[in-house]
Amino acid sequence: MAEEIVPVLRVADAGVAVEWWGRLGFAKVWEHRFEPGFPAFVEVARGRVKVFLSEHTGDAPPDGLVHLRLRDIDVVAAGFAVDVTEQPWGREMELTDPDGNRVRVGTPPG
Repeated sequence: MAEEIVPVLRVADAGVAVEWWGRLGFAKVWEHRFEPGFPAFVEVARGRVKVFLSEHTGDAPPDGLVHLRLRDIDVVAAGFAVDVTEQPWGREMELTDPDGNRVRVGTPPG
């Protein structure tokens, strides 16, 4: 098993968050609730890139920030109707999810 780090973002509604992340090419891998009606904890993934989305208020502070490096930045930008800017370190854009978390999307180095 490969080692990895997976960021956790707080969300108010996991279903809405999963749909939003789906626009970035992520799909729900699994969801956990201690009991029906309890807060959800969800993993979404796009290939080997993973993010945990948590309705548990103690898991993560609000208004988080994640930086993604994606090869198809132009496709993603078109899907969100945003512009990609040229930076000294690469091409980049910034999105905000329905919960106020910022998602910076840039191109991989090289």
